[in-house]
Formats: sequence, structure tokens, C-alpha cells
Amino acid sequence: MTMSLKMLLHSLLLAVYGFTSVFAAFGFTKSGDNYVIDAGSSNALVFQVSSKSCDINSILYRGTQLQYSGKGSHISSGLGTATVSVSQVTVSGTSYIKVTCVTSTLTQYMVVAQGVSNIYMATYITAEPAIGELRFIARLLPSVLPSEYPYGSASTTDGGTAIEGSDVFLVNGQTRSKFYSSTRFIDENVHCVNSDTIHACILTPQQESSSGGPFFRDIDTNNAGDSTNLYNYMNSGHVQTEAFRTGLHGPYVMTFSRDGIPTLKSIDTSFFSGLSIQGYVAASGRGTVTGTASGVGSSFTPVVHWYNSAAQYWTKASSSGAFTSPAMKPGTYTMVLYQTEFKVASQSVTVSAGKATKSDIKSTLASHTSLFKIGEYDGQPTGFRNADKFQRMHPSDSRMSSWGPLTYTVGSSALTDFPMALFKGVNDPVTIKFTLASAPSGTATFRIATTLSFAGARPQPKINSYSPAAPAAPTKIDSRGVTRGAYRGFGEVYDFSIPAGTLVKGSNTITISAISGSSGDTFLNPNFIFDTVELFTG
Repeated sequence: MTMSLKMLLHSLLLAVYGFTSVFAAFGFTKSGDNYVIDAGSSNALVFQVSSKSCDINSILYRGTQLQYSGKGSHISSGLGTATVSVSQVTVSGTSYIKVTCVTSTLTQYMVVAQGVSNIYMATYITAEPAIGELRFIARLLPSVLPSEYPYGSASTTDGGTAIEGSDVFLVNGQTRSKFYSSTRFIDENVHCVNSDTIHACILTPQQESSSGGPFFRDIDTNNAGDSTNLYNYMNSGHVQTEAFRTGLHGPYVMTFSRDGIPTLKSIDTSFFSGLSIQGYVAASGRGTVTGTASGVGSSFTPVVHWYNSAAQYWTKASSSGAFTSPAMKPGTYTMVLYQTEFKVASQSVTVSAGKATKSDIKSTLASHTSLFKIGEYDGQPTGFRNADKFQRMHPSDSRMSSWGPLTYTVGSSALTDFPMALFKGVNDPVTIKFTLASAPSGTATFRIATTLSFAGARPQPKINSYSPAAPAAPTKIDSRGVTRGAYRGFGEVYDFSIPAGTLVKGSNTITISAISGSSGDTFLNPNFIFDTVELFTG
């Protein structure tokens, strides 16, 4: 039987039997307005792509239909119309099927390797989609794939009642949101929707064309009831801190497995170099940066971040401070050193193809004499009240500890007696009580380091009877933050100079309020998130 006749028979059998793979015949056929692609894998994967819109409208894995029928799986909210073509190519002895979908500003690629139950994808854009976010969303059947990994039911909103906008819900007494499925880019490994017998997962080997840096987080999974949704968010307006990047996003991979969960280390996409993917830069066209990061305390994680208008990269330095960047596109980059997430140094470096550039970086965080410090300069609200919960639930959740207003006594209070966030009119002011053995002879500085502001909120302290001038409003981020589990913004640091004579020997009191010209409803009132609070001299 010839291959063409075999594939024709295969196509007819697929049509008759509801696209069930009768035999693992690697290849593709045209069936009406759809292309049917068979991975030829032992754990059979057969999926169907619309020749008109590029929507995936059927995914059969081991004979089980995974695709939700109400809407397709696609880029953004669907391309509408696209020029769709399919070809079979061979790279280094391996056969691949390549689906190419073209619009005026976007090209979507879907690739299948013979014998592998994966859909490899990449998205090339010359402009941001009109809806203002770039994502791939697989809309799958909740009856088949009801569960979410790795954060479980935190983002399962099925059966819920909306309590904030259209994306935060109350389900059986617990708050849930698709935003509570997110992971920092730098920690991203794999996220899945699953049952006991099938896992559909997304892996993103790198996010060089995304936006937001190493600590950015976005939606990964959501069982919404009608469909269980599996995402790869490439950029969005969700706590957006930098301009979107165009060019090639990816490769990224949607994998299908039984009870096994893949890892990034198991994924190889280097074969994309032989597939004529627009914007793809192979390893041979890239360079690296190597060096040593110094000045970051042993209790912190040194993170090095490179970015320019075209790309972004990051890595964690070793315990000795040594680092090597990922393979980077050539160009000049801003290079930043973080103390976990707190920015402590910045410089410039130029990367050349085929070369390793040496560039050491050292923390510039100044030392001083601390009278007290609450928290650490790590760019996170770690240790403060509710900091262990807010990424996976709403501030109103009954599982949260009381937000206060709280009083923190230096030397005796637990760190959890200080709130991770201050909401105008809800839990402000927070009060700090402390005792000094002697009054400072000169001026002192009261520093409030924050991670994220919402609705123009910034801190206004009062030190004993002294009220310093109110700081200017921070740069606006037009997005909800803490109620969606977000904390990473521009990281404003506010220093307030305290005149000599303000602080006294013995008992002293500082209060911090959240100020803003805006207002809202309870936890949508203007608010900011604490990183560290410190009183120091010198």
C-alpha cells in the first residue's frame, strides 16, 4: 500500500470513527476544512487544525477526545481567519509535520515530531494583538482533565460565584482565581491539567521575547467549568512593567502523557533551526555572558538579569557567585543584579554571536547603622502576615489571618505581626513601637521599601510627632495586584529624613498610612506591598 493511499484510508477511518487513531500512521491529511495530523506515536496523538482559522478543534490522545467543543484551542482569542499550510519536512533524519498559520501581523507554528506525543509551537509577531495580550490557550474537557498542576484547586473556579470582576470567585467557602495558578518565570518548569490517566502540560524553555523579567508571573491553568484551560502567556497587561516585545516567542511545547509529568530538562527544541521558522536564532548565532556576582549575602539568592527592547534573559548565580547566562541574541543589554528580587546593581554589557563575554557585577547596596529593620531587602513580602497565603487566595479569604490594623513592637513581635500589604482605610495605619537606648545625635533615615503599588498608593509615615512631606505618587501600573496574587511591580523605595531631636531616648512610635487620591472597595482600595522597613543612621 502506498503512503498516499494509506493516509487516505486513514483519513476516512478517522472521519468514520470520530477521529480515533486506528493505526499510528505518521502524516497529515485534509478532511473538509480541517487538517488531520497524526504524530505516529505509540501513545497515539491525533489532532485537527482548521484550515480557515488555525484553531485546534480536536485533540485525540490514546483515543480519548480532550478538546472542548464550544471553542477551539488557539492564539489569543482566536485568529479569526488565517492562511494555513501544512508540510512534512526532515531534519537530521527525523520527520516532522509543520503547520504554518499566517495573518498580517502574526505567524503561528505547530510542529509534530514523528513518534512523539507533543505539539511544539512558536509564535512570531510584528505587532501586539488588538486584545492587548499574547497567549496560547488550550481549551480542554473538564470531564476528562479536571485537575490542575502544580497548585491544585487554587485556580479551579468551576461552580463559583464571582466576588471581584469576572476573575475572582468564591467556591465552597474558598476564593479561587485563574491568577492563582501563576509561577515566576525564573521558576517555571511545567504546568498541567490532568486526570489520573492523562496529563496535558505546557513547557516554556525560555521567555526571551516575553515581558516583565525573571519574577513576572501570569495565568497558567484554570478549570472554569465549561472548559479546563491550559495557557502559555507570552505577554499581557497583568501588572505590566515594561513594553511588549515583538519577534519570535518560543519554542514552547504542549505535551501529552499518561501519568508522567515532563520536565524542561527532557525537552529539546534545537531541531527548530532546520524548520525555517521566522525569527528563530539558533545556538550558533548566540553568545553568552559569564562572570561572578558578589556582595549578595548568603541568605539571599543572587539573580542576574539581562534585557533590552528585543529580548530578556536571567540566571541564578551559584553559591560562589559564578554564573553563565543562557544563550543570548547578540546586542547590548542592561545587566541587573538582584538580591533575591531586590535590585542592587546595574550595568551594561554587549553580547556577540559565538562568544562568551566576561562581565562581573557587584552589589552597590550601601551599609549603614541600623536602629531596627523589619523584613529583609529581598524584593518580597516574605515572612509578613499573610505573605504565605496571598499568591493562592484573595485577601478576603477566611483562611487569611486578620489584616489588622496591627501593632509591631521591635524586639518582641513576630514578623507575622507586620502586614504584607497596607490597604487605605482597611488596615492602616500600621504602628511600630520601639525603644532607643539613646537618641541619635544627628539626622536619621526611615526607609520603606515596597514591591508593588495599586491605585497610586504610597506610604506616609509619622515619626513620634513629626510628619515628613508626602512622597509623590509612584508610576502607575494599570492592573490589579494583590487581589490577583501579584506582588512584583517597580519596587519603589521611599527614604524619609528625620531631623535631629525627633527620635528620643526611650519609647518611640512610628505609624505608616497608605495615601492616595483614589479610593476603592475594601481590598480594591489603594494599597502597597511591603518589602522592608528600616530605621538607620549613617
